[in-house]
Amino acid sequence: MTFDTVRTRFAPSPTGYMHVGNLRTALYAYLLAKKNNGTFILRIEDTDQERYVEGAVDIIYNTLRQTGLIWDEGPDIGGPVGPYIQSERMGMFKEYAQQLVESGHAYYCFCDKDRLTELREIQQASGIAPKYDGHCRDLSPEEVQAKLDAGIPYVIRQKMPREGTTSFEDEVFGTITVENSTLDDQILIKTDGMPTYNFANVVDDHTMGITHVIRGNEYLSSTPKYNLLYQAFGWEIPTYIHCSPVMKDSTHKLSKRNGDASFEDLIAKGYLTEAVINYIALLGWAPKGENEIFTLEELCQEFDVSGISKSPAIFDTQKLKAINGAYIRKLTLDEFMEKAMPYIRQTCKSDKVDMKTLCAMLQPRTELFTDIPDQVDFIDELPDYDLQMYCHKKMKTNLENSLQALTALLPVLEAIPEESWNLDTIHEKCFEVIAELGVKNGVVLWPLRTAISGKQFTPGGGIDLAEILGKETTITRIKDGIHRLSAVQAE
Repeated sequence: MTFDTVRTRFAPSPTGYMHVGNLRTALYAYLLAKKNNGTFILRIEDTDQERYVEGAVDIIYNTLRQTGLIWDEGPDIGGPVGPYIQSERMGMFKEYAQQLVESGHAYYCFCDKDRLTELREIQQASGIAPKYDGHCRDLSPEEVQAKLDAGIPYVIRQKMPREGTTSFEDEVFGTITVENSTLDDQILIKTDGMPTYNFANVVDDHTMGITHVIRGNEYLSSTPKYNLLYQAFGWEIPTYIHCSPVMKDSTHKLSKRNGDASFEDLIAKGYLTEAVINYIALLGWAPKGENEIFTLEELCQEFDVSGISKSPAIFDTQKLKAINGAYIRKLTLDEFMEKAMPYIRQTCKSDKVDMKTLCAMLQPRTELFTDIPDQVDFIDELPDYDLQMYCHKKMKTNLENSLQALTALLPVLEAIPEESWNLDTIHEKCFEVIAELGVKNGVVLWPLRTAISGKQFTPGGGIDLAEILGKETTITRIKDGIHRLSAVQAE
């Protein structure tokens, strides 16, 4: 079956979580297809039953749907080249391998495990890279048939050329050339009749009409073998786009087993899906302009393979946070409030607080939703705090002038009628005290914030917090602050 459009695929194995590198591959394949009005295909490669994880297919579906990477063909919706689950395609692989045997591009290998183990040990002891020695490569048809008739177990191996070179073009790395003498006669069909990953991948990509293959650069070394298979069948070779890995730092790859975040982990940590996708797009790809904030639709227009870098991408949590913060600030206040409330309620149960006002304070100061509980935990109960928090070099505050400021504030704020307790009135009265004392703003406002929050970092200044907490709580906490400071002064 031939197609006239760009066809890309995402072909994950159902082995658990969706790690960042996997999601980036899916994203680039999706963007390339959509940029060219093409087709994005989902294929599940589930033949490695030892690594199969129950529920992992659902994780793949849910992650792609959540991120907006909706496939045009796939296991659940079908399409013209199904089935789209590799284990349901098993019947054809042995037939294709047989074609290669008949054309002289593959052969039966009857070597048992003991012989292969001994060969590997000898090669390693000699400092030779382990590689099959071609023992069964030139068996006569009669010898092969006799072994088949005797029921001797076998695999089918690809017959690699032993002289010359094989080259291929990659959109990122350019022309890659390898000496054929270095290529191993890789197994295509295992003793149990199942295809190897490398063989099934080529057959599936061809029979599904895949025009562009996007994958990690760990497959660069295998690509010459793939191309020799395409050539042996007389098939058109797809366009290759190999991407460098996503790294934790200059020497370590991202790895779930080392505690690095999967997509699910990032969402659980309070990142917005849109921000994660935006950031992952930038892991190894650079847009042409200065802008780095893109919706998925904008990425579809902006994406160009020429922007993919050969260099590994370092996963920068601070940059991801900054992008997440930019997305949070773009939310409407109602949208922010809806997403923030579950986090607020983790530590703030009060029903006396104006949540809309609180959220308006939180939104410009929030990079991660998981930061919110610690920002609002003072509302229900004043935490025990170190009096040294009153001492702020930049604000020019110390214990003595903080006590003076709170003592001056207390009667002024107490005099505000309950019905007039609002931001404007509190602001006006605080600045009357500042003028009366003849000090800089921080000398009064820093002690106010410290006394009523007991925290160094809060979603707003002292005046904002006083409005949020209400008159009764504010006055009570100022009195508590005066008491604490007075006790120290009396010592």
